[in-house]
Amino acid sequence: VSLDGTKMNANASKHKAFSYGHACKLEEQLKLEIAYLLEQTHKEDQGDANKPELNIPEEIRRREERLEKIEHAKAEIASREKERYEREKAEYDAKMEERAEREKKTGKKSKGKQPQEPKEEISSKAQINLTDEDSRIMPVSGGSFEQSYNAQAGVDVDSHMIVSEHVTQACNDKQELEPTLSELNSLPPELGKADKILCDAGYYSEENLKAVEEAEMTPYIPAGREKHNEQLEARINGAGPVPEEGAGAAERTAYRMKTEAGRQEYGKRKGVSEPVFGIIKSVMGYRSFLTRGYKNVQKEWTLVCIAYNLKRLYNLFSATKGLMSPIFKTMLQIG
Repeated sequence: VSLDGTKMNANASKHKAFSYGHACKLEEQLKLEIAYLLEQTHKEDQGDANKPELNIPEEIRRREERLEKIEHAKAEIASREKERYEREKAEYDAKMEERAEREKKTGKKSKGKQPQEPKEEISSKAQINLTDEDSRIMPVSGGSFEQSYNAQAGVDVDSHMIVSEHVTQACNDKQELEPTLSELNSLPPELGKADKILCDAGYYSEENLKAVEEAEMTPYIPAGREKHNEQLEARINGAGPVPEEGAGAAERTAYRMKTEAGRQEYGKRKGVSEPVFGIIKSVMGYRSFLTRGYKNVQKEWTLVCIAYNLKRLYNLFSATKGLMSPIFKTMLQIG
């Protein structure tokens, strides 16, 4: 199975995003305006001839409604920032613990930059979208940012059928491997069991490698992007020594990715996942969700993947003239 993700536009404009810093400023401004309007009400009671011609109760009511929305937005942002901090703090603690164990084992100070401890305070740039609160600002190809969701798809390498799918609100893919493993394990047993999983460097972490091996699959996940002009040198030097018995998942995977067989296996990834997203976006013309809210978007992405699979099934049947692969026959029977 080849796993990858693509950013799909939400049914919301990024210009409707509302930052925590702006919310605080606007809240202060509205409170001052309400105080000023109440002062004008007092002048009206005193019969001031210079009072402005305003429907003061209506003006106050509108501002109080906006304050309620701002309060809700700030509470939602605070909740997200708390979750973000707890997640990053757990990752930081794990890295520091691993670093300390390595230093104790080797007796040498760890090289490289020390991990930076996450900040607990709410960032003034943290945002919420007023149209679709569940969507997120995400980087997209070309260097710009859009209001999006991150749509994931696990694709069978042989048939190019989507066998797992879900949507996430996270910009990066690191947390999306384990949900995919759970989806793959819940597939009908008639389909068989995936024995290898191909992912790009965005899914790499030692915890993910362990999870794949615990699911009785072989991970093909590079630790980082392959640099240019290093492949020939790597081939000349070979994969290096075989990992010793008791080596961790990271060591085993690193060795596997340096072997000729490992490179060939991983090389299949680009020709599997990316064409699937290309067909969905360019051939089927599906580039943006029509619904709003995480649960609705998840259901919508499931429908999109079903539509793609129906299209793929038809093309496979036409191309093979009935000489179908076992997974194709099984999916037709289950369907």
